[in-house]
Amino acid sequence: MQELNRILTLIDSYFGGLQWFVFLLLGTGIFFTLYLRFPQIRFFRHAFKVVGGKYDNKHDLGDTSHFQALSTALSGTVGTGNIAGVALAIHLGGPSALLWMLVTAFLGMTTKMVEVTLSHKYREQTKDGTISGGPMYYMKNRLHMPWLAALFAVATIFSSFGTGCLP
Repeated sequence: MQELNRILTLIDSYFGGLQWFVFLLLGTGIFFTLYLRFPQIRFFRHAFKVVGGKYDNKHDLGDTSHFQALSTALSGTVGTGNIAGVALAIHLGGPSALLWMLVTAFLGMTTKMVEVTLSHKYREQTKDGTISGGPMYYMKNRLHMPWLAALFAVATIFSSFGTGCLP
């Protein structure tokens, strides 16, 4: 366990503590927001119609409804780290932390939309008819980087071990 902790600390020292990483994440959100002309505002009403079931079709490929897919995506995005993180940010940063959380959430909506859209576009149908998708599939099928897809999948597995108690 100490060896795993040493490896994770090493990785964090390269990425987690660097200022450019924050600017890279915010820059990505700003780029997609401007490039796609503020989809988090333009498609807000449409999103409620999709989740409400207006576009559900029993004959479409896939195992889940739009609402079930949204619930699954949100459960993987919002968790105990967000709850504890918000409380800690407000405690440490005061009220201004809330402003920056709103700004990053606004930009993060577009980044999440792009991620989900790519995951949907490059998903695969398995032999038994089920659908598999996610970031590792567009890394493999569009970016042609199966090694990065495998690394992402392994990192996702490792990150899920600490979901309950790591924050």
